[in-house]
Amino acid sequence: MKLKVAVIPGDGIGPEIVAEARKVLDKTLSLFGHEIEYEELLLGGASIDAYGEPLTDETLEKAKKADAILMGSIGGDTNTSPWYKLPPQKRPEAGLLRLRKELNLFANLRPAILYPQLSAACPLKEELTRGGFDFVIVRELTGGLYFGNRSTTEENGEIKAVDTLVYTKSEIERVARRAFEIALLRNKKLISVDKANVLDSSRLWRKTVNEVADDYPDVSVEHILVDNCAMQLVKDPKHFDVVLTENMFGDILSDEASMITGSIGMLASASLNNTSFGLYEPSGGAAPDIAGCGIANPIAAILSAALLLRHSFKLEAEALAIEKAVRIVLEKGYRTKDIAFENNEMTVGTAKMGDLISCEVTQ
Repeated sequence: MKLKVAVIPGDGIGPEIVAEARKVLDKTLSLFGHEIEYEELLLGGASIDAYGEPLTDETLEKAKKADAILMGSIGGDTNTSPWYKLPPQKRPEAGLLRLRKELNLFANLRPAILYPQLSAACPLKEELTRGGFDFVIVRELTGGLYFGNRSTTEENGEIKAVDTLVYTKSEIERVARRAFEIALLRNKKLISVDKANVLDSSRLWRKTVNEVADDYPDVSVEHILVDNCAMQLVKDPKHFDVVLTENMFGDILSDEASMITGSIGMLASASLNNTSFGLYEPSGGAAPDIAGCGIANPIAAILSAALLLRHSFKLEAEALAIEKAVRIVLEKGYRTKDIAFENNEMTVGTAKMGDLISCEVTQ
């Protein structure tokens, strides 16, 4: 098979960790007899520096022609970067939001896995996490507050800002079906997160999820309010398997999930539409404070490459080979700084971690 993949290195640590993901991807595909063609594109701050805007029409068209996108982190320091002195629609994240919307990437999958080898890096009590845990957050990605109408006005000398949270039934239904399909492949257990005691959008969310559930009688469904969900994630993370939620709630809860896995540098993600096309990226930020230092954790980017093989190309054996290699390296005790114990003699840098994982990939 020949894979056509657009690569967006991104900003900050993005180029460093994407380079390691490509290293592991190349080794894997070579072993399994596949070819890959990359086309490098700019998005976010890098695109602003080069073209004066976070996403050009030309870049968008090239992205649409790829089979999948492998991407690094987007953005910079919101306090010091000149990018954040620009109007909101010209800032790095605006380019990412537009890309998601234009490509109809409505379902964001964020697997949250605590590897037993990293239990000491988890901030929770050992009795809560012994043996690790494994759940996935399915986040609606193209609706809600981030895409609603917004305005800032002045009325009677008072500045007023308004953001609208809008969901249609069809938007909820399509991401719910994706979550139920994933639940069927896992433990047939789905938890839907909302704020139905307060928000009309959440009441529609809950009603629609219940309607979709009728088509999946083998999947058990539980509804939970978002504030309670945030508490339960740190109280009993093993209770969760597939977590379905809207855009902003999912943004916040997935970051919480990343910390209880030991580091945000461990959290991969896949953003999918209704075809095999997807955008794959680490869930962490661009971390400009450590960019260029060679210490960033590339594992989330590497695991995102595994998701790319699984979801866009149906190459399950190849995806499993990468995931197995990550586990082997962790079992051997190698760590990047963010997941290392104090004075760990097996702490390695970004490129070395990529080398170690690449060497462990086998058929």
